Amino acid sequence: MSDLIEHGQLFIGGVPADPAGTEVIEVVSPHTEAVIGRVPHASRADVDRAVAAARTAFEEGPWARASLEERIAVVTRVKDAVAARHEEIARLISAQNGSPYSWSVLGQALGALMVWDAAITVARGFVFEERRAGVLGPLLVRREPVGVVAAVVPWNVPQFTAAAKLAPALLAGCSVILKPSPETPLDSYVLAEIVAEAGLPEGVLSILPADREVSEYLVGHPGVDKVSFTGSVAGGKRVMEVASRNLTRVTLELGGKSAAVILPDADLEAAVAGIVPNAWMNNGQACVAQTRILAPRAHYDEIAERLTAAASALVVGDPLDPATQVGPLVARRQQRRSLDYIAIGQREGAKVLTGGGRPAALEKGWYVEPTLFGDVDNAMRIAREEIFGPVICLLPYGDEEEAVRIADDSDYGLSGSVWTSDVAHGIEIARRIRTGTYSVNTFSLDMLGPFGGYKNSGLGREFGPEGFSSYLEHKMIHLPQGWDGERGGDGERGGDGGQG
Repeated sequence: MSDLIEHGQLFIGGVPADPAGTEVIEVVSPHTEAVIGRVPHASRADVDRAVAAARTAFEEGPWARASLEERIAVVTRVKDAVAARHEEIARLISAQNGSPYSWSVLGQALGALMVWDAAITVARGFVFEERRAGVLGPLLVRREPVGVVAAVVPWNVPQFTAAAKLAPALLAGCSVILKPSPETPLDSYVLAEIVAEAGLPEGVLSILPADREVSEYLVGHPGVDKVSFTGSVAGGKRVMEVASRNLTRVTLELGGKSAAVILPDADLEAAVAGIVPNAWMNNGQACVAQTRILAPRAHYDEIAERLTAAASALVVGDPLDPATQVGPLVARRQQRRSLDYIAIGQREGAKVLTGGGRPAALEKGWYVEPTLFGDVDNAMRIAREEIFGPVICLLPYGDEEEAVRIADDSDYGLSGSVWTSDVAHGIEIARRIRTGTYSVNTFSLDMLGPFGGYKNSGLGREFGPEGFSSYLEHKMIHLPQGWDGERGGDGERGGDGGQG
């Protein structure tokens, strides 16, 4: 992308609006290190305007009172437009954060499309109102929209995480202020166009690119009823602290240091082929990446050799080149972070099996070679701390009990996988490890099931009915004995989704 992309307005309450301030965000290509875009930097005054519009829309507007089918119709138009523009979205994201274009098409744009589609499926089958036989008499239990949502999304998968929050929130009847990362604001303007054309009512959605200071102001705003945040553990703790001042509900999807466990009976060729793209996915900038690979000592040398060959063969280069498998990191600070961890790993005694520095052929750009460390001990910092770059650890283990202990010995618990010829046994391993998402002989993240983490990997869940319900409040209505009205007799599946 060579043309400079400039936007002079924000998207507040569903319409383009001049920013209150003059500060600008410059978007820098991680490949060329040149400025590729400029957008307004939202200010606290812009947050106030957006929250006011959202509150008015929620309390007085038609969206929260619309039927579920009316909301589904609008969200379906959003989904269809994302599908139609998915290549444009993928290119924009790759240009901003360095994701390989081939991965952006699948993981950024089409991944977001799947999130929108799955949320519609969940909403259609969701029980918004049901009758229960209470201890003291009949009850009517309702689920109503939580209110105004602040959705704070990261730079690594901006459209995917935006969809993970927007789709259920909008289908539930909430109003939303979406806060994109300053590294990746350009694709959010495409989303603004899509939502406006889909017919979302005035006030329901605002999109405010901004830095941490303004994000913190949004999270702590008394007009916000719920915060959904995806980001670092440190960021999640700060969100929780600030939101607690108003007892604002929070969902936190945070970091990971996930383990791929190769059991002695695994098909090693299939295991390595399945693990490598999910270890170095999105240039290693993925919270669910399989960044610790556990190998039985009896097969350690062969696994190390296979992984080294596969990692060394990964194509590094221009993220917009369809042949690229590993692109640049999003910012110079991320490149420096990965290189610092590589130095730390070497000082700790781990062995660099491949990679370990900048690619010699790439003079510009924030690149780091796909790096594999061998002889890693789980007590090392490179095994315990989230690097968020293309740096992977190979750890040996003795017996299966040790493998489970190592996999579970982490401050994180977001993802993981096990590779074995015995699927039933793999399921047993999955049941033993305290992590939110687990795969047997594959890696997957299904949008119809709950996604989230144990321990420092977060609070709450996204996707599935579990994630959908986090955008709803539960109300209990006591009914007189003997009343047998029509509404809510056996539960309204996909019925009255409105709050009125």
